[in-house]
Amino acid sequence: MAGPTTAERGERQHPDSGPPRPPLLGRLPGPRTLIILIICPALLAVGTVWVLYGSQWTRVERVSASGTRVLTSAQVVEAADVPGGSPLISVDTDGIEAGLLRELPRIDAVDVSRSWPHEIRLKITERIPILVVENTGKGGKCVEVDAKGVRYATVPRAPRGVPVLELNVSRSTGARRFGTDRLVREAVRVARFLPAAVARATRVVEVRSYDSIGLELSGGRTVDWGSGEKGRAKAHTLTALMKAAPEARHFDVSVPTAPASSGS
Repeated sequence: MAGPTTAERGERQHPDSGPPRPPLLGRLPGPRTLIILIICPALLAVGTVWVLYGSQWTRVERVSASGTRVLTSAQVVEAADVPGGSPLISVDTDGIEAGLLRELPRIDAVDVSRSWPHEIRLKITERIPILVVENTGKGGKCVEVDAKGVRYATVPRAPRGVPVLELNVSRSTGARRFGTDRLVREAVRVARFLPAAVARATRVVEVRSYDSIGLELSGGRTVDWGSGEKGRAKAHTLTALMKAAPEARHFDVSVPTAPASSGS
């Protein structure tokens, strides 16, 4: 009787060997590789910090200002007071913005940005006057008022095309009840809705009470506007009324659904 074959003897010798093991996907990095992987990012971080804070490559060498209309770039740069030679990364942009708004009330908004590697840029938006208030206590000078009702600058005379605001309010009623600031904001509200042609012709915005605001136009024409409410409807009505009665001298749009005109 024949004995077991070689394959059969091999099976008896390794009965628990199991299925073949899959090959390893890769080797773990050695100690030297691990050290390199740890040190390189650390060196990169240290180098970056040095470039930003310690080197001369990224320091403030120039400050520029744009967007000026009445102010000059030099005035804005001086008020910003950016420390020259300091690391660009360390410049407090929020602090500069707050300082400019505080030092130069004519500025409505400012954007302070870094321009690598050496420049700080100041992009400003100046306030635009929509009315002026005559200040007889300061030698006849005028105070400019913007579309937000902010009184921000004193000027020798009213800018061309900007109406004068007159507050002819009884101290015992309107001024005490509503306050001067609120009455000024109501006048601004009216001025914002004036049609372009009317705005160009307006010389005076007169506040007699909170709900009684009038306009004095060129050529001796006048407008009863009423309160600042329904400004858009009043603007459309006034435009149509002036076209329908071009010779009229007085227009009343205080109730825009029942307008009136008179005089010729």
